[in-house]
Amino acid sequence: MVGERIEAVRGHDAAVPPGARLVELGEQALLPGLVDTHVHVNDPGRSEWEGFASATRAAAAGGVTTLVDMPLNSLPPTTTAAHLRTKQDSARGRVQIDVGFWGGAVPGNTPELRPLHRAGVFGFKCFLSPSGVEEFPPLAPAELDAALAETAAFDGLMIVHAEDPGQLAGAPEPSGGRYADFLASRPRDAEHRAVSRLIAAAERAGARVHVLHLSSGEVLPEIAAARRRGTRLTVETCPHFLTLTAEEVPDGATEFKCCPPIREAANQDALWQGLAEGWIDCVVSDHSPSTAALKTGDFGTAWGGISSLQLGLPAVWTAARARGFGLADVARWMSTAPAALAGLHRKGAVEAGRDADFAVLAPERRFTVDPHRLHHRNPVTAYAGKELYGVVTQTWLRGRRILADGDFAEPTGRLLERTH
Repeated sequence: MVGERIEAVRGHDAAVPPGARLVELGEQALLPGLVDTHVHVNDPGRSEWEGFASATRAAAAGGVTTLVDMPLNSLPPTTTAAHLRTKQDSARGRVQIDVGFWGGAVPGNTPELRPLHRAGVFGFKCFLSPSGVEEFPPLAPAELDAALAETAAFDGLMIVHAEDPGQLAGAPEPSGGRYADFLASRPRDAEHRAVSRLIAAAERAGARVHVLHLSSGEVLPEIAAARRRGTRLTVETCPHFLTLTAEEVPDGATEFKCCPPIREAANQDALWQGLAEGWIDCVVSDHSPSTAALKTGDFGTAWGGISSLQLGLPAVWTAARARGFGLADVARWMSTAPAALAGLHRKGAVEAGRDADFAVLAPERRFTVDPHRLHHRNPVTAYAGKELYGVVTQTWLRGRRILADGDFAEPTGRLLERTH
């Protein structure tokens, strides 16, 4: 490293250049810092749910060196350039890692998309079904078409929560403590129909689209077919869909509630196959926290969201190693591919010229998840009590060690803007 960048990558036996400092890692692995493009920081406006200081500390503790913040659950939502500046002001000087921002596409704000693009957002999020917060309503079909026509005009990226509102409306109402009832309220067909609709709309507009938090493996053949015919489509899934199953969710355990939901083990196998075949591009957290009080109650009323920003790497590595995947695969899914999605060309790989962002992982060390040792503001987690492989011992941001054996340096993260 020279300054903030990687100067060169040399073999293990290469001589140390004169004047260079050598950092010995022993049997630990040096990974590119993770890039998490799906994080709800909820700041400003709902900082009691999370906030930039706590979110970025949790991220650094999990080997994440860059995150891109979602436009909703903050007040105001990031649906205008002025609202983006409000969010940037809230984050400035408080972030442990580098932070970028998505804009939002909601009914009536299509004229705001280009100004947001010029202001530096990395793309735009929309919902096809209710988001769970009144200030961020979904796009109807005609509104989606209009938004995609606009983003296609400047080659912007639309990232989409794809569940079909008609299918959700026709499903049983979620209520009570039975997880099976909640699962029935978010059927696979809701994802399948929404993704089909999105693909058709993207093809009409010639737009770039990205499917967020895919939970249903049944959608993968249609995704593969669309990609083969040239649709500009990328797909993500999340650690909880790859590591947790419906069969293990206890009734009443609302810490497992998320939308779309954690599905059955056979479905999880299909998601792993989608990763292996390349139809799923990346794995990102969808860190969606709330206060502990909002996560209580039954499956009909509790907040839907999994807090896993600090735990994504060990959770995915634990499952990946059991299925025969290596750390290079995990780095591709959790760093290289998300960086490419957002156009973060200095992030995502240990290569000359890239930012010197690293996660140092002890891959064979095991630990048991203790919620009280997490750095999220509200340490509610579906992983409590689980034994995971992979301890992050150091995190480096642009050539500076920001975490060493649990101790944090002073925040030096930067606010990122789209530059291409």
